[in-house]
Amino acid sequence: MDGGDGRHQRSAHRDGSGRHAPSDGYFGKRASRAVGSRSSGRKGADSKPMIVLSELLSPEQLAESLMSKENYRPFPDIERRSEWEGLPTELRQSIVVGGETYLQYDWPLLTATMHMEFLRGGNRTRFDGPYHARRRAVTSLALAECVENKGRFLDDLINGIWLISEESSWVISAHNRMSQQRHPELPDISDVPGIDLFALETGNLFAWLHYLLRPVLDRVHPLIDERVLSELRRRILDPYLQRDDLWWMGFTARERRLNNWTPWCTSNCLSAFLLAESDPERRLQAVRKALASLDRYLAKHPADGGCDEGPGYWNKAGGSLFDCFEQLHAATGGRFDPYEDPLVRNIGAYIYRAHIHGSYFLNFADGPHRITIEGDLVYRYGSRIRDENMMALGSAFHRMLGAAGWSHMKFLSFLRVLPALFNYAAIEREMRPLTFARDIWMDGIQVMAARETGSSDRGLYVAMKGGHNLESHNHNDVGHFVVYADGQPMLIDAGVEEYTAKTFGPERYEIWTMQSGYHSVPTVNGHMQRDGDEYRATGAEYAAAADVSRLTLELASAYPHKAGLDSWTRACRLIREPRVAAELEERFAFRDGAECGFTLNFMTCCQTRIEAGGRIAFLRDEREALTMEYDDRQFAAAIETIVLEDKKLKRAWGGFLYRIVLTPLQTKRRGSFTTRFRQPN
Repeated sequence: MDGGDGRHQRSAHRDGSGRHAPSDGYFGKRASRAVGSRSSGRKGADSKPMIVLSELLSPEQLAESLMSKENYRPFPDIERRSEWEGLPTELRQSIVVGGETYLQYDWPLLTATMHMEFLRGGNRTRFDGPYHARRRAVTSLALAECVENKGRFLDDLINGIWLISEESSWVISAHNRMSQQRHPELPDISDVPGIDLFALETGNLFAWLHYLLRPVLDRVHPLIDERVLSELRRRILDPYLQRDDLWWMGFTARERRLNNWTPWCTSNCLSAFLLAESDPERRLQAVRKALASLDRYLAKHPADGGCDEGPGYWNKAGGSLFDCFEQLHAATGGRFDPYEDPLVRNIGAYIYRAHIHGSYFLNFADGPHRITIEGDLVYRYGSRIRDENMMALGSAFHRMLGAAGWSHMKFLSFLRVLPALFNYAAIEREMRPLTFARDIWMDGIQVMAARETGSSDRGLYVAMKGGHNLESHNHNDVGHFVVYADGQPMLIDAGVEEYTAKTFGPERYEIWTMQSGYHSVPTVNGHMQRDGDEYRATGAEYAAAADVSRLTLELASAYPHKAGLDSWTRACRLIREPRVAAELEERFAFRDGAECGFTLNFMTCCQTRIEAGGRIAFLRDEREALTMEYDDRQFAAAIETIVLEDKKLKRAWGGFLYRIVLTPLQTKRRGSFTTRFRQPN
């Protein structure tokens, strides 16, 4: 997963308990509401008041409270031995084993032709793989040296630092075209260095190496740390202060809604400046700029906290926003404190609102249906906002991964690893129960979810989305729904294939996983939904009661005019009494003179069997897990097998997915029908 390249937002669319450990741990103690804070009265996309971060402290208060480089000590460096040696034994052992993996490491090559492969043929993984492997190795070696402090890991670490320092660019090949227009196939060392997600991740890495290991690096050779700072200044610090044109900063095209790039990039910029910049004016300038970018990000954020990129991206959207907050909270001695704001609290709560069961999450858009969340991050966010359930979800994933949990982070960043290590013992003591809301409605992103019971592994779970088809990491999926039974996926969102040039280019919607025909929505007169802001759900009506929860959407606007629709109203219901069922009620009307054809699509990961009497059985482990009931007097049913060839989809689902297609036996200008899903008695 990465944040995409930002271009497809338009171009590819159209061309508790009261205990709050670790709030008294690293990154500073919790403070009272920031001095000088006030409600701005500014309004967001849904006309609700939004927080303005740059107004939480006055310019004078920010300048007064921002710590110097010397005073900013968020975590122990290698010379603070009592704290490193005080880590739990199993954790220390895990870190050392992780570092030993890279002793006498055969560092992978990054060649010019590997870089060119992205624009030549669309492949990004052959460059991305070794690029990220180098950085993971450096981080693992540095952590192991901090724990052991015997010099055993230093030579390999220094080799990694030197290799990364000599890379022509820290921007990955898939993102080079964003900063280099003349010859984007290769890095142009005569141009201003580009700043993308991973250049900034690398800058974050170098800043922490300087902070954690400078004394031992200097004892080996003084030029090593000098090189670290020189590359950091040339590639990150100076360009960040000099440039305002990078889209993720939010200073151009001000009406554009930003995505995960903004908090993700900004969190790493803050690390670089707070840890490595000595000049107080430049530090202050960078913090002010970061706050301005985060304000632009939050100004367009739904007040319900919903992440339209999905929970797989929340880690680098809401999660990185929290990284920014924590660094600024610590760097101002707790005076910067946005944690009482409703939007900030809702952004955190989204991650458990989208949780289904175990590692299953609601994966509309590009995200996978199974994710491993960073338990420490979620727990700490929940602690700051005093959200018992968020803390419980974080501690549950912490227990799931154990002492090696730090190594499961996809992007092994000190910004995440160090809190996970030094708050490990506190979270280990947590036994807070995780609860599951019966009903969830996020009106900003038009997502509803409903459970039959309060247990995640018992009964039916149903979710449906409205929204529009210009969401970040969009699929053309307005009206799409999923169904889980006893915590297992039945009707699904397939997710996305491995990223290629096509994923974020003008051919994005040629990829089958992006098309509405491979989501559980109608295809009308041969027309699938189109991409763009104008293709959206209208007239959303949501209601929840003890016996039934439902969302009703008008879908006609999600289809092109040529589809001939006057109206297509879909109502998704979870009925709890008197007999449990998930229902889809469809009401349609075609315009006069239009053809009246359509098919209904239903995506599933289960083998299915068509039976007599309008019944389709969904099988899991060769046992019937769900039944689909339809009117076989109105529809003919067929099942298509989709052979999965993409590695990412095969890892997610195995070798096959299935599409159920219902075709009307007769055409009608208007009509209605209901499809029903039940668990076997």
